[in-house]
Amino acid sequence: MQNRINDRFADIQILRYGLPDFDILSLQQKIYIYYLSEATLWGRDITFDQFGKYNLAIRKTLETVYLANKDKETSDNFAYLTEYLKRVWFSNGIYHHYGCEKFKPLFTEEYFRAIVKSSYQCMGLNNAEETLEEICPIIFDSSILPKRVNKADGLDIVKSSACNYYDGVSQQEVEDFYSQLSSDDDFRQPSYGLNSTLCKDSKGNIKETVWRIGGKYSQTIEKIVENLKTASIYAENIQQKKVISTLIDYYTTGDLRTFDLYSIEWLKELDGMIDFVNGFIEVYGDPLGIKASWEGIVEYKDMGACHRTQTICSNAEWFERHSPVNPLFKKEKVTGVTANVVCAAMLGGDEYPSTAIGINLPNADWIRSEYGSKSVTISNLTAAYSKASQGNGFLEEFVIDKETIAMIRKYGDKCDDLHTDLHECLGHGSGRLLPNTDPNALKNYSSTIEEARADLYGLYYIADRKMTELGLLDDEEAYKASYYSYMMNGLLTQTVRIKEGDDIEEAHMRNRAIIAHWCLEHSEGAVEIVKREIKTDEGIAVKSYLRINDYKKLRNLFSLLLAEVQRQKSEGDYEAARNLVEKYGVKIDRNLHHEILSRYKRLNIAPYKGFLNPRYVLKRNSDGNITDVVPDFSETYEEQMLRYGREYSLLS
Repeated sequence: MQNRINDRFADIQILRYGLPDFDILSLQQKIYIYYLSEATLWGRDITFDQFGKYNLAIRKTLETVYLANKDKETSDNFAYLTEYLKRVWFSNGIYHHYGCEKFKPLFTEEYFRAIVKSSYQCMGLNNAEETLEEICPIIFDSSILPKRVNKADGLDIVKSSACNYYDGVSQQEVEDFYSQLSSDDDFRQPSYGLNSTLCKDSKGNIKETVWRIGGKYSQTIEKIVENLKTASIYAENIQQKKVISTLIDYYTTGDLRTFDLYSIEWLKELDGMIDFVNGFIEVYGDPLGIKASWEGIVEYKDMGACHRTQTICSNAEWFERHSPVNPLFKKEKVTGVTANVVCAAMLGGDEYPSTAIGINLPNADWIRSEYGSKSVTISNLTAAYSKASQGNGFLEEFVIDKETIAMIRKYGDKCDDLHTDLHECLGHGSGRLLPNTDPNALKNYSSTIEEARADLYGLYYIADRKMTELGLLDDEEAYKASYYSYMMNGLLTQTVRIKEGDDIEEAHMRNRAIIAHWCLEHSEGAVEIVKREIKTDEGIAVKSYLRINDYKKLRNLFSLLLAEVQRQKSEGDYEAARNLVEKYGVKIDRNLHHEILSRYKRLNIAPYKGFLNPRYVLKRNSDGNITDVVPDFSETYEEQMLRYGREYSLLS
């Protein structure tokens, strides 16, 4: 029941994740998870606001209309409006969570204006006209703020992006502002700009509005802190209490050096069963890769699966020494690499409903160098994804032959988990910047290059004999399942997530396209896309397939590209990174794309998936003392989203 499909709309399928072994946690651990989860849920509106200036106003208007009419409206327009609202909930705003393009409403503006007015009157609200004048142009005019993140080469990517991190400033002004703050002499400089909005005051001077208590998002951050303080009472150990205390100091002051101290203390906490991420973390939503979206996740260890990641981490020094990159770009000593397989207990902000399956933090290169990093692979999410994909016909449609399908079915899940571990545990934590290299030197290409570096690290090593020596794989040929799936995705099937005629925008997708297309171009026949005539119910169809003729040569190509990508990062070679991304990671063969979309459409599979959270219920005795924390999985998608809007929303 916990992993069953709950809802399907647009290009999205909603799943549930299970909580294996949650019932064997102690009462103290369960209560700790409960209050950390509350702190996680309170950040939701921050993410909405960061993803677009008008997102909260639009969401709340749509929710008002939905609640006022859901039991009486049956028109097509209302059905279209309901689907639009579901998409807004899923993407934390009016922009697609992956492609970043603005949703096109299928209901009419005339209908929307009329139903908003009647709904506001029904609900006793009196500002319908004012609200409509603000949000209708944003919803219905496709030329106004069309993309949340626009990375198109040659544009001012700050002014042309709708994300709400900048107000009235240009790309050049942003770059100049932060270049003045950074210093080549300060190796331990903080991640300037990570937790602020950059804007201009009434005199035209550029200033930062910091996200902290007493600053922007103060009311919501106060609620996060309130629940963190309560969670601290139930922490498993003193170090967890110190982590929370330092995080609260950061939320109170907004001081980025305090954030670095928090990150270091977080790295030191290794003994507890429970861990969490809460704050302004990842910069994928900023076209310049400076400012972080709010995200939260609560997790507990999957003890049965942790052996895999711990084995990798205990051999991190060996992997670094044997990496095919220039020795100048390798760490002199690998420090503090830790990793676990965990189960997600709560997802929030930029991690909800669509979420990562692996995390490696912190992001600051100097902290990684001196203190190491923590990685997690989230097993209950990957298990839910795997269950949802069984029997959907995808492999039969896109894989070249039955033998390769059998290989992927035999080794695919295991290799996917291992590649994620190698990517998160070692890839992100490997290598080093040369002295005086600016951590932001690659600018808007930084995220894509970093993801490519981590993916290539995993691809190179998953084929190494070391995998069987360490007992991580039981067959030296198993890696071929990973190679085939990765290349097929990068060359062909990941484009099912992109509308026909569009380019690739998202950093992870660009990364996979770069690796796959670069290797195809340099493979000299080791990798090829072949055409076959296939009998279908409609007649003969010509279909494109990936064929790998030489897996060992492909591994060598991965090693060569890894060496080059590491060089670009270590030296801060912006032009080389730009050329690599723009040549291989952005454009799509239009004819091939049309074919892939047509084939995929016939399978009736939603290309995107996300998750509902459990609802934790506190059980109390007659004295009011908590006796248990019970997860409830009965909420529907609409019920959960509407409840979150009622219970965890203070921003307007």
